Amino acid sequence: MSPLPHLLSPLTIRGTTFRNRIFSTGHMTMMVADGCPTDDLVAYHAARAAGGAGLIITEAARVHASGVGSSMALNATRDAIIPGYRSIAEAVHREGAKVFGQLSHSGRVMGLAADGTLPVAYSASTVPDERHHMMPRAIPPAMIGELVAGYASAAGRMREAGLDGVEILASHGLLPAQFLNPETNRRTDAYGGSADNRLRFLREIAGAVRARIGPNMVIGVRISGDELEHEGLTLGVVIDACMALDRDGVIDYVNVIAGSMAGLAGSVHVVPPMFIAAGYVAPLAGAVRSKVTFPVFVAGRINQPQVAERIIAESQADMCGMTRAMIADPQMPNKAAAGRLDDIRACIGCNQACIGHMQTGYPISCIQHPETGRERYYGVRGTAARRKTVMVVGGGPAGMKAAAVAAERGHDVTLYERGAQLGGQVLLAQLLPGRAEFGGLATNLAREVKAAGAKVSLRTTVDRAVVEGARPDAVIIATGAGSRRPHIEGAKDGHVIDAWSLLRGEANVGSRVVIGDWRCDWIGLGLAEKLARDGCKVRLAVNGTMAGQTIQMYVRDHWIGVLHKLGVEITPYVRVAGVEKEAVILQHVISGEAIVCEGVDTLVTSLGHEPDITLETELAGWGGEIHLIGDCLAPRTAEEAVLEGLKVGVAL
Repeated sequence: MSPLPHLLSPLTIRGTTFRNRIFSTGHMTMMVADGCPTDDLVAYHAARAAGGAGLIITEAARVHASGVGSSMALNATRDAIIPGYRSIAEAVHREGAKVFGQLSHSGRVMGLAADGTLPVAYSASTVPDERHHMMPRAIPPAMIGELVAGYASAAGRMREAGLDGVEILASHGLLPAQFLNPETNRRTDAYGGSADNRLRFLREIAGAVRARIGPNMVIGVRISGDELEHEGLTLGVVIDACMALDRDGVIDYVNVIAGSMAGLAGSVHVVPPMFIAAGYVAPLAGAVRSKVTFPVFVAGRINQPQVAERIIAESQADMCGMTRAMIADPQMPNKAAAGRLDDIRACIGCNQACIGHMQTGYPISCIQHPETGRERYYGVRGTAARRKTVMVVGGGPAGMKAAAVAAERGHDVTLYERGAQLGGQVLLAQLLPGRAEFGGLATNLAREVKAAGAKVSLRTTVDRAVVEGARPDAVIIATGAGSRRPHIEGAKDGHVIDAWSLLRGEANVGSRVVIGDWRCDWIGLGLAEKLARDGCKVRLAVNGTMAGQTIQMYVRDHWIGVLHKLGVEITPYVRVAGVEKEAVILQHVISGEAIVCEGVDTLVTSLGHEPDITLETELAGWGGEIHLIGDCLAPRTAEEAVLEGLKVGVAL
């Protein structure tokens, strides 16, 4: 008997049958050009369909000119989008999955227009948000019919392209949610006031869409069960709306999520990071499901099929959105169906290359699986033309990925690691509060190395003599980096330790600590939380505009909230200038003025890394093939390390 009988069972909605209960939710990919799907987007969705997903929901498509901003968002207001949608539908259908499109209008949660100016944002009422700081214009009554028609026309284009269904976005504080919410809908006409009036806009959209696409296509609504935001939609209002939609008989399912794009607190739940419990939205979906007759979908940190199985078995939902799970491992559904649960590359919720890429304008990927978003280039790897003997030196993320890919392609690969286990800096990162799941990166890559057949030699230091004795065809140097320890004036008189020493338990701190954070990333934030929870009075001194400046905003914002509750003092715009016996001297990076932190026992530094070039230097003049990857080439992050491991493994 399958260990996942509920998750892997089929589901039929309005005559459309999904082969299992796993779906990829609509999410922006930045694989769009001039508002239309690209070949990269087709390949991206096809890979997840080939991996066994039951349903693919494409990203939000704009339905009206007033909601069109960036050209990197799908624009379903034009017929030009139909060929791209058709290509996605054909590719997904070939792999046995179904595909829906999403209908969206952001309302007041608009970013910049395509030309970089502030657009006119429209909403139910003139109530601003706390994230985009946009004062919206209340939608004139005459415009509502135009908007409703836009939803219907966009749905008609999806029908013409051969999609199986459409999903109306009323989630995350978007325009229909702004009408539903009594805090953002202050209207006194037929679209405001009572619950029925506030639901009228969404009902009219659903009715117009059904009239346009006919009786056979599926229509769903995505909605936040709780926006978890100041003055956001609450579960009671959402349940009442879902019950009313259920009675209408137009909508075929609701897709329950959490959060809102209208504020920083709610935005964390749009793509919840690893701090948030797995499957935490399921109770919201369950509360809705207990009151309606149509199927209920759910998404939100469902990163393992075992979690999804439990949610469905407990009748909290009928389908589970596992988007990042399939970004990390497109083959996850197939592996689950084959009982290969240990071979699944589980998402670790780091948010770095998925939502992190999207928010900086680049195609999404995954730090563990950089093939994601690059399917047309790295999705299928052929056998090497000539089998080589390959030495990979360094068992961190770069070395492990290089060894796995090279061995998979048929090379004779040995991975050498001077430590007792594989993982590199990941082994330190996982020691910080809330970061234990990051250790999955090392676990998953180590399994890839083993599955590919690469040999591993631990507790082995490689120098030139070892290389010359092994006589490899190629050496991949992935020796990483060490903690940077620059000269700090007065350090001999004070107590100065670095982040690595602290995490390894090699140094003690007093009760009053300053953290010098040049990196502006997860290390400084994590050290601050760890020391605060240990009872220390902590000041986080950041050489940037804010703590966590270089990491994805949902990770950063959540962490800063945690530190605020713990009483951590954060001082931005400063560098470490010196140390005295019981003081740390900071310097403001703009004004140049000194800031004296008195009553300090210890300065903990996170001042960057220095590449380990020992082996590179020793091999100067050696006649063989040498490749440098990861931090020994230039200290960066795990994402670049794994990507470079992939690239060199493919190039050999």
